[in-house]
Amino acid sequence: MDWEDERRLSALAPEMSRTTVDLLRRVVGLEPAERIPVEALATADRVLAQHGPDGLRILAMSLTGWAAVLIEQEAKLSGRTNEAVLDDIDLTCLEANADN
Repeated sequence: MDWEDERRLSALAPEMSRTTVDLLRRVVGLEPAERIPVEALATADRVLAQHGPDGLRILAMSLTGWAAVLIEQEAKLSGRTNEAVLDDIDLTCLEANADN
């Protein structure tokens, strides 16, 4: 990534951080849980329409950063390794898609 790309992407970071927190506020505790992907996709569609692929890239970076920090915190608080927490997430995904 060159300096121009970095500058352009950095300018979007604060807004995408706010967008990430807003999305998480909408989905944490949302019932039924099937609404979570609907909210996530609607957010991604809005970001794509307003900011193009760069916006989606920064949104993905923001979500990944939050996920990594929270997984590390969960591991520490539960006395498990990061890998064990990720294995639980992986198992949940497999169970959720058992019909496929």
